[in-house]
Amino acid sequence: MDHTALALIELGAVFFLLGVLGRVAQRMGMSPIPLYLVGGLFFGEGGVIELGDIGQFTHLASEIGVVLLLLLLGLEYSAAELVGGMKRSWLAGVVDIVANAAPGAVVALLLGWGPIGALVLGGVTYISSSGIIAKVLGDLGRLGNRETPVVLSILVFEDLAMALYLPILTAVLGGVSLVGGLTAVGISLLVISVVLVIALKYGRFVSAIVDSDDREVFLLRVFGSALLVAGLAQALQVSAAVGAFLLGIAISGSTAENATRLLEPLRDLFAAVFFVVFGLNTDPASIPPVLVWAVVLAVVTTVTKIGTGWWAARRSGVGRLGRARAGAALVARGEFSIVIAGLAVSAGAVEGELAALATAYVLLMAILGPTAARVIEPVARRLQPRPATSGA
Repeated sequence: MDHTALALIELGAVFFLLGVLGRVAQRMGMSPIPLYLVGGLFFGEGGVIELGDIGQFTHLASEIGVVLLLLLLGLEYSAAELVGGMKRSWLAGVVDIVANAAPGAVVALLLGWGPIGALVLGGVTYISSSGIIAKVLGDLGRLGNRETPVVLSILVFEDLAMALYLPILTAVLGGVSLVGGLTAVGISLLVISVVLVIALKYGRFVSAIVDSDDREVFLLRVFGSALLVAGLAQALQVSAAVGAFLLGIAISGSTAENATRLLEPLRDLFAAVFFVVFGLNTDPASIPPVLVWAVVLAVVTTVTKIGTGWWAARRSGVGRLGRARAGAALVARGEFSIVIAGLAVSAGAVEGELAALATAYVLLMAILGPTAARVIEPVARRLQPRPATSGA
């Protein structure tokens, strides 16, 4: 069969299966991310059916998926919201890093994966899934709850932490020297500072550059700008994902809202490919040996995330039920954890087992997170001390 025809058939089969898996996830009321990963495991090396040579397309498509994920995440925030969120939540954000990155780092060291493995797995266990959490809060009607600003401020802090973490990780994975690593961090800090200043003072001009009344022209401008900025950021070793995130922050107002609506279908398409590609690169046979560690990390980091949210909500004067809801809302891990693991695997700087552990961990947490958010309130109500009643 002609090579092009075979590639089209394989890609069509993959996309159709993704559509089926997405529909199944909707019916089950869960994020489709775990099912996309399972789909990748099914078609990947060591899976039930191995695909042919479509790697060049899927690799580039997965990179575009990361860019769009981060771009739309940036579009959700204005520069003022980011700065305000940092002021409100910096202490809770620091506690979040220590409590949730430490378990992953410790496990990596216990498994003999060294400092680089610890840096990678610590990031995987630290970062919550903004996409899953936002969807769950909307589905449960909790966007107006008193504890929700606490949850969102922690997510904002995590996103900004990623803007610093990813360039550091990229530099370390690239094997640069200490001076080179410090230079990468310095460039990252400078770029972030410049972008925040531009977004705060001149965001309307950035928006005007990409805005258009014509949907086609608008799409081409926004999408092209995202890829251009991501490529330049990658060339500066700041990370393509961070570049896209910062561009999203710089676009504001109605332009950001229109860009979000226009780009969401593209994001969903390419992000699905990204998760599938990560699954394709993971041998299913490598998961059972690390499954116990994945379960251990899932249990420990569920407790630490709930504790982080509880403590942060308590500092804001939220009641016991609200504290429980805040903690449970932060449990889910997803897209960012896979982005981190994917960068490490692509660089070839970590053990192959780390990808398997990250896959198993995200599979567990993407399911456990929404479940915990749904059941925490009735459980907390049962455990809440009842007021004493006087005898007759």
